[in-house]
Parts: sequence; C-alpha cells; structure tokens
Amino acid sequence: MSTSDPRISGAWESYRSLLDSAPPHRVTQQLRSLFVPEDLIDELIKRHEVETTKILELKEPLGLGRENATPWYAGPRKDDRNWPAFKAHLQKTLDQDAVDAIDDASDKVVAMLDHPATPAFDSRGLVVGHVQSGKTSNFTAVTCKAADRGYRMFIVLSGIHNALRRQTQARLIRDLVRLNPTLWHQITTPEHDFIPPANPAALLAAKDQHLLLVVKKNAVVLRKLKEWLSSAHSHLQNCPALLIDDEADQATIATKTINPLIAGVLEQLPRVCYVGYTATPFANLLTDPAGRESFYPKDFILSLPRNEEYQGPETLFGRSPLDGEDPADVPGGLDMIREIPDKEVGNLRPSRRAEIAAFEPQVTPSLRRAILWFWLSTAARRVRSSRADHSSMLIHAHSDTRVHDSYKAPLEHFRNEVAEQVACGDRELAAELRELWESETRRVPADELGETEVSFAEAVRFLEKAIDDTKIIMDHYRSTNRLDYESGAATVIAVGGNTLSRGLTLEGLVVSVFVRSSDVYDTLLQMGRWFGYRPGYKDLPRIYMPAEMRRWFTHLATVEAEMRSEIDRLLVEHKTPLEMAVRIRCHPKMRVTAPSKQKAAVRAAAAYGGALVESRYFPAGPDHKAKIWHSNNTDSVMRLLEASAAEGKQDGSMPPSRRLWRNVPGERILRFVGTYRFHEKSTDASGPLISAYIAKRMETGGLRTWNVGVLGIAPADDPPEAQRPQVELPDGSVVGTVVRTRLTASGNDDIADIKTLTGSRDEGLDLDLGKLTDINRVILQNERSRQQPEKGLVLLYPIDSLSQATRRDRADLNIEGAKVVWGAALVFPKPMRGNDVEVEYDYLAADLSRVFPAATDDEPEDVSVLRQDLDSEVFAS
Repeated sequence: MSTSDPRISGAWESYRSLLDSAPPHRVTQQLRSLFVPEDLIDELIKRHEVETTKILELKEPLGLGRENATPWYAGPRKDDRNWPAFKAHLQKTLDQDAVDAIDDASDKVVAMLDHPATPAFDSRGLVVGHVQSGKTSNFTAVTCKAADRGYRMFIVLSGIHNALRRQTQARLIRDLVRLNPTLWHQITTPEHDFIPPANPAALLAAKDQHLLLVVKKNAVVLRKLKEWLSSAHSHLQNCPALLIDDEADQATIATKTINPLIAGVLEQLPRVCYVGYTATPFANLLTDPAGRESFYPKDFILSLPRNEEYQGPETLFGRSPLDGEDPADVPGGLDMIREIPDKEVGNLRPSRRAEIAAFEPQVTPSLRRAILWFWLSTAARRVRSSRADHSSMLIHAHSDTRVHDSYKAPLEHFRNEVAEQVACGDRELAAELRELWESETRRVPADELGETEVSFAEAVRFLEKAIDDTKIIMDHYRSTNRLDYESGAATVIAVGGNTLSRGLTLEGLVVSVFVRSSDVYDTLLQMGRWFGYRPGYKDLPRIYMPAEMRRWFTHLATVEAEMRSEIDRLLVEHKTPLEMAVRIRCHPKMRVTAPSKQKAAVRAAAAYGGALVESRYFPAGPDHKAKIWHSNNTDSVMRLLEASAAEGKQDGSMPPSRRLWRNVPGERILRFVGTYRFHEKSTDASGPLISAYIAKRMETGGLRTWNVGVLGIAPADDPPEAQRPQVELPDGSVVGTVVRTRLTASGNDDIADIKTLTGSRDEGLDLDLGKLTDINRVILQNERSRQQPEKGLVLLYPIDSLSQATRRDRADLNIEGAKVVWGAALVFPKPMRGNDVEVEYDYLAADLSRVFPAATDDEPEDVSVLRQDLDSEVFAS
C-alpha cells in the first residue's frame, strides 16, 4: 500500500487519537477487532515506528533509556492545545532555531516517559541542563506535550526557597495556564504553597482538566501533600502523573526528611513518572541505584543541548582536552575573569566564623573596579538598546545573612560618593573611568563577539542615570526588600548567598564578585549565576574571584564536558543507566558532592589507552620551590635522554629541530615517570597512576618499548636579535627552545597555564604519515593502532621560560628561576589485544553491583571486586 493512499492520510489521525487512550499494542488489537484491513494496519504501524524512531534518534539532546521500552510518542498532533499555544508564545521572543531546539528536546523527554494509559508505572529519569540555560522552558514544553497526550496531574518540586517557588509558579501561570485557562486547575498559587483542597474526588474526576501544583521541598508541605494524595488514593488510578523535580540534586538526595517524603508522595501515585532536572547531577548519578528511596535515574538520562550563544563554564573559564580531542580545538576561556588578590579576600568575607558578627567589608580596589565597570557596562547597554533594561551585579561573599547585611552601608556610601563625583565632573574619577573602559574593551573587543562598539564618550552620557537608578538589595530569607524584576527595568547590586545560588535568575547579570568559600562541585557550579545567555552584551560580563577559585572552575568545566561525553559513550555502547554508570572525574582538593550524597559511590576504574597526557601547568612563582621543581624536571629529562641515546636507536630522518630515539626500554620510561613532576592541577597526569598503568600493560606484553622525541626549533631559525636559549642534549646536539605562552587569565598567577603543549601533528612524530594532510587526534590514534599498537611515545619540549605573547588571549610565560622549562607529553596507544587494563581510580561512579550482583562472563574479576568495595573507596577531599 502506498503512503499516498488516501486511506493512510485519513486513518493516521484517527490512529494517533486512539494511541492517546491505549498503548500501541492494544490499539493494534482494537483495529483488528474492528476488522480494519491488515495492510492498512501494517502501514499505520510502520508510520508510527518511523515517527517515534525519529524522535528517539535525535542527535540532541543526548539520551539513553530503558532497553526494552516500547516507543509510543510520535510528537504533537494538529488538534493539540497546550504545546501549540506555548510554541506561539515562545516565537514572540525567540528565533525559530531556538524554538525548534526546545521542541526537539522536549519531544525526546516525553518519548522517554511511560505511555499515560499504561495500567501501572513508576519510572525515574534525569534531565541534565546547564546553569541558567533554559531548563524551565524545557520542562514547561514537556508539561504541555504530556498534558496533550493524557497526563493529568503535574507536580513541580521547585527548590527549598519561597522565592524560587514563587518565580516558578509565576512562569508556569504565564506560559501554561493563561494560554489555556479552561484546561488547568491551579492547586497552588504564587502567594500560597500547597494547601489541601476539599473534595479531591471532584478534582480528580474531571478528565478534561489538568492539575498543577508547584511545591517547595519543605517537610511540612510535602507531608500535607502526601496525606492529601493518600486520602484520594481510590481516585488516582485514572490520573497519570508527572512529577518534575527542579534542582533535583538539592534536598532530594540523601536527606533524612525530604528524601523519604518525596518517595512517599510517589508511592501514593499508581501511575507516575519522576523526572529530575538539574545542571549539577553529581549527587543524582552517584546515589545508590538499589536504595529503597532511590532517585537514581534508572530509566533514562538526557543531556540538554545549549546553543553557541550560551556562556557556560568552558566558554568563560576554558577547560582541559578530553580523550580524543585536539588540544588546539578546546576552549581556552574568554578574558572576562578578573583576579581578586588574596590580600583583599579578608576584607570581603570573614576568615573565620567567630569574625562574622563584627565583620565590616571594605570597598577594596577589586570591588571598586567591579562596581565602576558595572555602571559603565550598564550605561553601554543603554547606548546599544536606547532603553533601560534589567541590569544586575552579584556580590556573593558568604552564606551568613549577617555578612550580607554588613555590605549595605559601605555600598550605599560608595554609590552616593561616586554619584556626587560624576555630577560635579570630578577629573580624577573621570580619568579612572576612562582607563577602566579602555582597558576592558581592549581586552574583550565588542566586535569579536558580534556586539556593537560603544565609545567611552557615549557610555558616559548614560552613566549618571545608571548610578542614580541603582538599588542595593540584600536578598536573603530575612530581608524584606527582595529582588523584583516584575515592576519595570531594575538596576541592582544584589548581595546574597543561598537564595541566589539555586535556580533564581538574576536578570541582566553583568558583573559578579565571588569570594564565597566552597570546595564542592555542585555547590560551586550552582553559585555560578553568571552562566547563561547575554543577548546584546556578550562582551560586557566580568567575574571577579580569587585565582584558585578560577582554577577550580576551569577544572569543573572539564568535569562537566567529560560527564556529557560519558553519556555519549554509553549511547555508543548501547548501555542503559543500570548497565553502566556515568563516571565523574575527581579533584585532589575538591569534593564531587556532599559526603552524605556519595556514600554509595565507588571509585571507577579508567585507563590510559589511546590517551594523550601532557604538561599544562608550571610553577612560575619567585619562591625557591619553583626553581627546585624545574631543576628536578631538567635532571629527569636528561637522564631519560642519556638512556635513550645509550639503549635506543636514533632515527636519522628527523629535521635539525627534532630528535627521535626508537625502542627505548619501558623500564626507562617508568623511571622517568617516577621522577618527572606533573603539576597537581593536571588531574589526568598522576605519576603513580601512569606508572601503575604502564607496568600493568608491560605485564600483558604491551608498552615494553617506547619511542622518545625532543621537539625544539633549529638554532639557525632564529635571527640573532631574537635568539632564544638553546639546549645541549646528552648526545652533543643542540636544539633551540620553543615558545609556549600563558592563557591571559593566568597572567599574574604563580602557576602558568599554557593550555596546550603539543602541536596538532606532534603525536605522529614516530609514525609514517605519508601524504596525509588532514590530521587530527582521531586519525593519529588510528595510525598508531595500525603502525605501532604496543609502543608508546614520549615527547619532550624545551620551552623558553620568557616566551613572549603575540596574541590578545595570551600573556608572557615569565617563569622565574629557569632559562628552560621542560614540558612532557606521553602518547598511549590503544591495546591491540582488546580490552585495556584499568588502574586509575580518579573517578567516582554509582555502585551497580547491587543491581547486578554477580560478575558477568565478560567482566574481569577484579572489576567485580572493585564494584563491591563501597565505603572504603569513597573519594574524599
């Protein structure tokens, strides 16, 4: 039967309508009982399979789900009411690409849910978003589409603070209820959390109405909700429910009161899907999958995309390359981070709890520049848009509300003082403002980010009004004067802590001053209210924070990117969340999440097969320790080169700038790895773990010989006036030093971050690349597997310690105490004998051993033993 057959087009919508009231297999039975022709049934089934598969196989969002789930969702229908209304609403403010992205992503989430007509279901899923990146728009679209298909009760758990619950309720009223008021009954309101309504039978019996509850994660409220549902239990069988847990890692996981209460709410619902939404899913991915009150995403995990305009952790802070990535293609971070010197931190937050009551913050030089830049950038935005838009500055110094309140007087004094100076034309201030404007716009040019350039003279015209409009807001649970973006354009400097670090959006956030002390992944990322979309002012955001905090966020950017690639890995290997756990990289000084939330996690084994491990960070301070560090590494390199010359075979085909010795014994590499020091910030370059990996590969017949190369420049390539230091190698030959400069963001640090040591073709130094011109890491990995599958490569780089920067996003290397800095990279081939050996324990993962307690035939015994080792292997900072 042809798809152009008029019976197909006429029957398709009827078939879709039947699918709302029954799962696909039951609809097929109904059609046969009605004597519908078998060929027509076959065509309808085929079309349904095409439509459902199209959604499930969308490249974005990444997602993995249950192995034997029956595809049922074929997308919105022409006669739907909720999604078309919300889509039209979105199209008023977003471009079509953005609306299409929300459409696709929400389709895939709904496709992961259970069919609402399934007699009984209780599933658990997780949607991983990005901080400040539109998670609410996604779950609003999911709510619309689920309601159109037959879900009737929608419970949104919205954080632990009233402000976030009110904000979420108001958005759902605007984007959902008001667009179709006859379809929705609100059980909660912006002013009132859940109050048990009388006569639940009447509410639950009205099949043409959907119930909306936006509920705070509060013990009293959840207990009332649980009891109300229990009283209405006999009426809930015909009320399929979707529970959306916004900020699903907060309070839901491993809490003594909230966790069992949420589980108790779900127990009252005979047909319910639980979907957690969070940008920081570490606790959710590490919780016990077999726990009685577990919220492990056993049924599906989805990772929402974000478009190129999103300024996330890797865009702002840069990150390290992941396995298989070309380091040159990895973001180095925009030059928007400004360092707060350690000597100022004590004036911005109390050092000890005993100091809180008497603490008086000062407007330090960094805070002064931050506030002045906030006013200048607010003025510049008014130049661009010809109007006043929401413009916010965040000061996040401490969790204690007394510290927040202590900022009010000095900030108001500073605002009044500057306003008076601007009004009277103070020349000294004018010169300071001009210097600040020119410095900042030079470091982050507007045109490079697609924004309109604004001159200092143009910005100054709006400066006085921007200062006058500024309100100083202390936003915490005790304050009465809270953030208000509903009463017109707001220009605010907001001081706060916990209420501003979870879900709550600071509209038009331009400047952030962040000195809050925390060493926990999810806590830090959630505090990053500066992540998000900045339409019309992508060049203006600035973040002021201590140097170590900036480095931690760089690590978190790597963790986040790697976590999403892990989800991609599970997809490629066709694994479900219960078959293979997502691994999360650890840090020597940070905790992945609160200890109570990762008690059931185990350290996951990883391997170096196919990896490139390289020096990225180098001590650069004036202290004696840095000098000893570089002297030690120089000795280590020279010993390896002496051994290479004595026991390896030199490759005479190399150009004058390079040296290569082949077939160096693996024992020499082990000795080198044991003495050469990678900086502790290079979390993937742990000497002991690399040594253990090499030794284990050698036991199985691999990595018994290595190639060792030196990559410098030919001395004659430098003109005399620009001659850089030269290095004499143990064989008597001489090479010139190479240039490696810092990322601008680390320009003043005691630790130089060069981002990338190796060049794009360096991994192929010992390979025959023939006429290959299109080179990348994947191609080089494949060539190594083909040519030298059991031989590693060490690359050594003599770096000019005074390397000078020639690009705007780079700073001079300026490492004191050493003329030459030796960088090292190790290239590991993928094993030719199949499975790689596993030795690395710098990752955490959920313990799946209680889900599948017995070791499978293809699982090595040592991995099975590893999975059973629970508490003793929990990684602590």
